[in-house]
Amino acid sequence: MVPMPEWLNVRRGKNEQRDAAQWSKCKSCGEMIYRRDLAANLFVCPRCGYHFRMGAYDRISTIVDGDFTEIGAEVRTGDPLEWSDRKSYPAKIASDREKSGLSEGVVCGIGQIGGFDVALAVMDFHFRGGTMGTVVGERIAMLLEEATRKRIPCVIFTASGGARMEEGMFALMQLAKTTAAVTRFMNDGNILLTVLTDPTTGGVSASFAFQADVVIAEPGAMIGFAGRRVIEQTIRQKLPDRFQTAEFLLEKGHIDMVVERRFIKDALARFLAYAAKGASRRAQWLNA
Repeated sequence: MVPMPEWLNVRRGKNEQRDAAQWSKCKSCGEMIYRRDLAANLFVCPRCGYHFRMGAYDRISTIVDGDFTEIGAEVRTGDPLEWSDRKSYPAKIASDREKSGLSEGVVCGIGQIGGFDVALAVMDFHFRGGTMGTVVGERIAMLLEEATRKRIPCVIFTASGGARMEEGMFALMQLAKTTAAVTRFMNDGNILLTVLTDPTTGGVSASFAFQADVVIAEPGAMIGFAGRRVIEQTIRQKLPDRFQTAEFLLEKGHIDMVVERRFIKDALARFLAYAAKGASRRAQWLNA
């Protein structure tokens, strides 16, 4: 693996200092795992293979070949509804920034995967549950527009609990905004790949998560729109045990493949190589 860029090393170091816990318990098998060992194993349980949720910068460091140029970092969250609660919305945002080391729920930028230039977006559940507000929608739209200008593929890692309630209708508008941005991007002949991680729900699953040319998911990821309990209460039926898991969606044809985290970079690189060959052949045909 190519060494992590220095700025990513600095970011990760700050995040590690914030987390005083030295051990993590696997939610699947109950194994207690030393956090450094867990990080070295890409946050996958060495005993049962359970995929822990992964931070955006950790994810980027395992996916990009080297440097990564961030896009949209200057776009910051406001308080459009002047949300009133026990804790104000700006205070919630400030708290999440301190705990996660992120400025918002998605990190976007340009880098390389397997030697191919790509636009990359990585959502992070540790920032307000990965909820999609105006900034998340704007950053993803900006990334797609930059990818269109550069004529490069786009890869998006999703992790979201839905739309951000503190932004109300402004958050819901991001479904239409990101969907339109993806449509323009793909209609221009560009390639979009999405990787659905745990969890991918709500507005993200109802918009750009499933619009891609190829949809990949990590093992065991929860993927859906409404929650299981809400659906069961609505239809008054018991749902299958594996309902809304990546494996269940693969079986039903909703996603293209389930890939273990350690193989995702290689899988993306293969798809990017196929896309590059296809673009080359198309160019030759057009110029003939």
